Amino acid sequence: MHLLSSSAEYFVWYIVSLFIFFKCLCKNGFVVAVSVGIILFGIIVVIFFMSWVKLVINHEVTLREGSQVTEWWAKPPVVPMIKVYIYNVTNADEFLNNGTKPIVDELGPYVYVQKWEKKNLTFNSNGTVTFLPEKIYHFDESLSAGSEDDVVVVPNIPMLSATSQSKHAARFLRLAMASIMDILKIKPFVEVSVGQLLWGYEDPLLKLAKDVVPKEQKLPYEEFGLMYNKNATTRDTITLFTGADDITMHGLIDTFNGMHKLPHYTEERCNDITASDGSIFPPHLTKNSTIHIFDKDLCRKLPLVFEKEVIGSNDVPAYRYTPPKNVFASVEENPDNMCFCPQGPPCAPSGFFNVSLCQYDSPILLSFPHFYLANDSYRTAVEGISPPDEEKHKFFIDVQPLMGTSMRAKARIQINLAVSQVVDIKQVATFPDIIFPIMWFEEGLDGLPEEMTGLMKLGISVPPVAHAALSGILLAVGAILLIVAIWRLVRGANRLSSLQLAPGHVGQSTNKNKDNGLGGMPKY
Repeated sequence: MHLLSSSAEYFVWYIVSLFIFFKCLCKNGFVVAVSVGIILFGIIVVIFFMSWVKLVINHEVTLREGSQVTEWWAKPPVVPMIKVYIYNVTNADEFLNNGTKPIVDELGPYVYVQKWEKKNLTFNSNGTVTFLPEKIYHFDESLSAGSEDDVVVVPNIPMLSATSQSKHAARFLRLAMASIMDILKIKPFVEVSVGQLLWGYEDPLLKLAKDVVPKEQKLPYEEFGLMYNKNATTRDTITLFTGADDITMHGLIDTFNGMHKLPHYTEERCNDITASDGSIFPPHLTKNSTIHIFDKDLCRKLPLVFEKEVIGSNDVPAYRYTPPKNVFASVEENPDNMCFCPQGPPCAPSGFFNVSLCQYDSPILLSFPHFYLANDSYRTAVEGISPPDEEKHKFFIDVQPLMGTSMRAKARIQINLAVSQVVDIKQVATFPDIIFPIMWFEEGLDGLPEEMTGLMKLGISVPPVAHAALSGILLAVGAILLIVAIWRLVRGANRLSSLQLAPGHVGQSTNKNKDNGLGGMPKY
């Protein structure tokens, strides 16, 4: 009976021990599973969190009908300005009669505050949006160095364009042109107000052309002005990608007036217009990214490369992009520019870009202000122009790289006229071959309003902090739970070992009693 009782005690103890062990294991095993799951989720957050943020940014910057981003893009809550500087010729008669070096006096700035808007928005099913751009200019005399009524003397662009184009025509045509100009009293220089030069004045040659030139060759305007017909909603229809189908195409032009490319140049890459209008760019730009902008007056898309990191409005970081220094280089210096010279050689000299194909064959050359990046001989051919200053005269755009939003821009371009001597036309017979500067302008904005930069700052600063905090918390909590669970398992194992000692002690006592029992009767 004692033997059976001892076996029963062992069996009961064994069952209780197993129950306690499995209860402890199940309880702490759940904690282990939870802790491992939290650690794994933390690792996933470490690896994929910024990718999730990228997806959110892509969704938010995509142009969609009725969204806040689209509203800001269509009606920017900014105050862009254009500053105009005009090269007033002070010795026109001496230059024409005596061949002296032309002297100019740089007047300006004449400042115009702009209002930008994109009209007639139409969202298309192929992930594009079509619109008509509008720019309204208001002269701000308080910010200007003069009045729109200031009188300036500048080269007669319609006349000098006509004479330059006639250089290779038959001699009798040149003589006839000289007679017409003599009758109309047209001279190589005109005296006009700043307002007339910019927004238009009646030109006798254009008026004559209206009556005698065939309809298919007529110019689409009756007056001449460097910014003629620009103070309104343009007739140019632009279609660009919203980013809905492909975020890498966000903000890039699909068609301009129905065209996917320009018709002017010899290679597709030079005719390509897949570029931004300057307001938005694809998000997630890097220092190795090359961005492009297109404007019909540039007659090409202009590449811009990373220059440096800058801090924009409200301390929002941005990348500054500027044209590469060989963008207007000669074909000898940059052979890639050969396709921009379909009628050459000779091509435009280094530092200039020929836009005559977009300006009705007028010999207009663009450069950067004060002939920046051009040979200094072009600047010194005219007196009165100071040496170029990179900070004042270079072209740049500051873009928030994560979101592709333009934050600050200074588009600086100088308009020049390439004048050719034509001996059969007495009015310009003494005019040397010269690149004559007309004016330069700086268009852009100094920053974005706080309501925009505030949201941008949150979108830039919060994700990295959230990434680090969430990753750290998840990994720390998971590790702590795992340590606690392991510690409790070890502790449970130790308690189980303690329980194993108790039955052994009882067994020894029982055996002792059993020996006494087997002895039967006490010894005598």
